[in-house]
Amino acid sequence: MSIPYDERPWAFLSDFRGKAFSGQWPTLPEMFKITVSRYPQRSCFTIYEPDRISLNYTEALKQIEAVAFWLHANGIRRGDKIAVTGKNSPEWTVAYLAILFAGGVVVPIDYQLKTEDMDLLIKTAGAKMLFVDEEKHERYVQEPGALAAVLSLKKGVGNYIYGLAGPAAEMEQAVETDMAALLFTSGTTGIPKGVMLSHRNLVSDCYLAQGTPLIVHHTDVFYAILPLHHSYTMLAVFIETISTGAEVVFGKRMVTKAILHDLKEAKVTMLLGVPMLFNKVLAGIIRGLKEKGPVVYGIIRFMMGISGLIKKVFKVNPGKKMFKFILDRASLSTVRICICGGGPLAPDVFRKYNQLGIDFVQGYGLTETSPIITINPIEHYKEASVGRPCAQVDMQILNAGDRGIGEVIVKGSMVMMGYYNLPEETARAFTPDGYLKTGDLGYLDDENYLYLAGRANNMIVTEGGKNVYPEEIENEFQLFEEIEQILVRGYVQDSKKKIEGIEALVYPNEEYMSEQGEVLAGGAVRDRVNKIVEEVNKRLQPFQRIGKITILDKPLEMTTTKKIKRGELHAF
Repeated sequence: MSIPYDERPWAFLSDFRGKAFSGQWPTLPEMFKITVSRYPQRSCFTIYEPDRISLNYTEALKQIEAVAFWLHANGIRRGDKIAVTGKNSPEWTVAYLAILFAGGVVVPIDYQLKTEDMDLLIKTAGAKMLFVDEEKHERYVQEPGALAAVLSLKKGVGNYIYGLAGPAAEMEQAVETDMAALLFTSGTTGIPKGVMLSHRNLVSDCYLAQGTPLIVHHTDVFYAILPLHHSYTMLAVFIETISTGAEVVFGKRMVTKAILHDLKEAKVTMLLGVPMLFNKVLAGIIRGLKEKGPVVYGIIRFMMGISGLIKKVFKVNPGKKMFKFILDRASLSTVRICICGGGPLAPDVFRKYNQLGIDFVQGYGLTETSPIITINPIEHYKEASVGRPCAQVDMQILNAGDRGIGEVIVKGSMVMMGYYNLPEETARAFTPDGYLKTGDLGYLDDENYLYLAGRANNMIVTEGGKNVYPEEIENEFQLFEEIEQILVRGYVQDSKKKIEGIEALVYPNEEYMSEQGEVLAGGAVRDRVNKIVEEVNKRLQPFQRIGKITILDKPLEMTTTKKIKRGELHAF
């Protein structure tokens, strides 16, 4: 369903073009100032620790400009790079925007990285200054290297951000085609690969994603629990918020109890997360329903099926009222929309949230695309799909083969400028006619919905020449509480004939197993995992079935968005 031009979420920008900005799209500072003019007293950045501390848009702008003037007074000019690293907080976002207001480029860095890895990224980016939280502040004060200043995101520690101020000055501003952020992709080995994203990339993606349609209101409350340095949270939570006059509430700990507290206290309406988060919340809901006994559980599941059917067929949402008691208990009663990204979600999880009355959608993208390129529309969602391309995204399938699957390639204003100081890597990332090669395999249906199969470099080729996509198999395990992590990969069955088999690496859920009184490495655990694999194998095609199971005694390393680092696996 296309939206009439004058009803598109970004149509209001016409009133500001030629006044607040002059290009096709505003820069991020221009966009923020426009929002301040529209919603000056609306809450902007909020945190509960445990008391509520909040800045409204006018207060946030005042703080941002004070820091920007300090940066300018201390030598920062258009195009200079400044790194930011730390846990989610209002100070993090103030630093981010202040750098842009001063004409600089933000270099967001994963705060969970080892210090030596952070050093490499700071050096590679050529960052002149660093905003850092208390955990690594002292180390960089003592060993700043080439950094001209080390600034603190924590009150009472060092040169605290809210204490910075400089004289008002005319600062040379970036234009929409200038780089706004330099993001280093997770799991990088060897030479760090920095993705250059312009103001146009980020601002256009922010508004075009709302044209799916995915309507965002200035009264919405977003919850930032995933790390802000990652492109998904940076765009889909932080930048989406400030584009509409909504409020963002910062969560610091990926702990279920703390998350549920924040959701309830803040009356969150927009909850964005990764599959692991939504799987755990849903598993808790289902576990609570089962505790009511088989009869009650059976009735509720039947009602959920009816609710989902009504929603699908008649485009109305009865579940919000039918299951209010369940949503209240799960602190989800105020949530209007849940959005899942950062990895594939099992269709059954998608289905159950919608049945319970939550408008649940999933999307797809990558850092190189700012990152959003598809979203499942609320009014016509498909559980097995990651949605339709966003407005103005040109998507094609390259070299489609088995089942119509090929590499997903895209063009659009959200596609990156390139990899920083890596011209050859940049050239390899694009087709001769200018499409970005995502490295993801998938196909488009007759309504232009995208279905992903997995990463091209993860594909397994069986003895019969069949292509097997590990991610499709892994999705089948998402609702088994007994399994914390599973990774499917190929292994060599016959080195002479070069035959690949399918292996599952499984790390059991320690908490669940201990509740059952079972030792993690015990035979009972292996027996249960074997039964789960046997159950899943029955649902798979013969050529997809798992033939080898390896039980792990420690978890696999994950990114901050809770994806297993496949590229760093070693033989077991």
